[in-house]
Amino acid sequence: MITLGSNISSISGLLDRLRKRVQADGIAQVAVIEAGDAGSVKNVLKTLIRNILSDNSAEETDINSASCHLGPKHLPYDLELLHGYVQRNTGQKIVVAFKDSEAFDHGVLSDLISLLWSWQDRIPLVFLFGVATSVDLFESRLPRSSVSLLQGRCFDIRDSVDSIQRIFFDLETCPDGTLWLGHRVSNLLVEQSEDHFQSPERFSSSLKYTYMAHFFANPLAVLLSNGICDKDFQPELCEAIRNIPSFRRHAQTLLDKKETKTVKKLLDNDVFLAQEALNNVIIGQETMNRMFKCVGSLKRVLDVTRTAKTPSLSDLVIRAVGGELNSSKIIIEALSAIKKVTSNILVSLLITLGETLPLAGDLYDELQTLLSNKKGPGVLRTKYDDSRITHKTTLVAQRLKLTKGRAKLSDEEAEYTRIVDRFHSGFRTYLIENLIQPTSLFMHEAFLYDFKGPIGDTFVPRPRFTVERALSNPSDYLGFDSGTFFESLSASQPATALLYQLYLESGAVVNIYDLWKAFYTIISGEDGENFDERMALSIFYRAVSELKMMGMVKSSRRKTDHLAKLSWIGL
Repeated sequence: MITLGSNISSISGLLDRLRKRVQADGIAQVAVIEAGDAGSVKNVLKTLIRNILSDNSAEETDINSASCHLGPKHLPYDLELLHGYVQRNTGQKIVVAFKDSEAFDHGVLSDLISLLWSWQDRIPLVFLFGVATSVDLFESRLPRSSVSLLQGRCFDIRDSVDSIQRIFFDLETCPDGTLWLGHRVSNLLVEQSEDHFQSPERFSSSLKYTYMAHFFANPLAVLLSNGICDKDFQPELCEAIRNIPSFRRHAQTLLDKKETKTVKKLLDNDVFLAQEALNNVIIGQETMNRMFKCVGSLKRVLDVTRTAKTPSLSDLVIRAVGGELNSSKIIIEALSAIKKVTSNILVSLLITLGETLPLAGDLYDELQTLLSNKKGPGVLRTKYDDSRITHKTTLVAQRLKLTKGRAKLSDEEAEYTRIVDRFHSGFRTYLIENLIQPTSLFMHEAFLYDFKGPIGDTFVPRPRFTVERALSNPSDYLGFDSGTFFESLSASQPATALLYQLYLESGAVVNIYDLWKAFYTIISGEDGENFDERMALSIFYRAVSELKMMGMVKSSRRKTDHLAKLSWIGL
């Protein structure tokens, strides 16, 4: 049973991926049954058998043609057909997936379960029920006799928003990453997924397009190739490197260090520049991997300490690639939470950060020694813990005075506080060293894609300007010779473009008859004798309909023979 909740639309994609996966592995065949196919048990069996056998249509056609000579032909809802398929494909299970189980007739569903259960010794069956409400409610609708025949397990499908967050976080924090999305592009993609409902597949397509834009539009992307060396550098590529912002900053840094000879070699020697560029690309990629490894460690600390406002995965990544994470409130809250952790939580933190924080191993050994010698039950707390705060009331000059203080620490708690302080200091240093500003790295343009312009125009298109330009200047878009040019208000223009230009010259309300007469005068010429008026009228109405479809005009409520103007060019 797959509990869908509000993600009922995601069941189709899930079943499709499941079907492709199990069929590729050769472990099962999946038949998807919809409520429209469940009018009766016979209809369900027909759909089930047809779906299973259709994936092996060539094989089944040969078998059916041979069986016509060997014995009687089976009916399309006879489970012997399915039994024969299982015998020919040993080891495969038959998965029956009910998309929206609540929409099925429960009498038909109960009879189907009973019938298929009687074949379980010959046909290995697995049911998948998509449940939009709750498992208890779904189970209550079935007879107990049918429920007793099933062995059930419940799976919760991940929310699409969580899936998108996880995809984005895992992609950016991949340990072997070579290319990352910058602050502006990441922010645009995440905002687009939040403002408009996006499935994980749609979000993945957006990410693929973004990577494609980098490799197709950025000549520095060639530096990410594994086999490239300094001999492959063309003079044009070297010139492009000398014009990027990070090169200018790198040269200025060298000049500040009085390394003028190095700067001169970078400007004059292409081979030296190529070697420096390749080395800095590798160094930059290693730095980015360390930064995102640090982001992953911070996320685990936030999860273990359970801070009040845990940021989203995308928020952590966007702040990190923007260089804003190190000075954010997220770090302050995480470090503050570390000071107040109890001994059992600190053990989990040290185990979690054992591979990333060098100090974690030694602190873990010291903590285990302290816990093994601890007297009495309970966990150890630091002096920063809120439970240590005490309140005292004293009478001063016949007035009550409330004072705050802290309870006295035992020797074990004092030692535990010193361990926590060392962990706090080590983790803070680890964050400062690794949470850098990515755009400060030399050659970051090669491995950090942050050009918002082309991505924004694609994912957030603004078609109105393009439509208005096309209607105003159709020669810019239509495939004519370079010498072809449409005169203003000429019959050679497309009818919709001509009517649009007349529309621009009109007021807020235009008489449709006047518009028609002006249109007909232009397309028929001065005499109008050689042009069919009925043909012109049909072209006119089609052009008016297209303007209505584009939301530029509508019929006026005040005057039935007038059109109301809905938009003005440029506004």
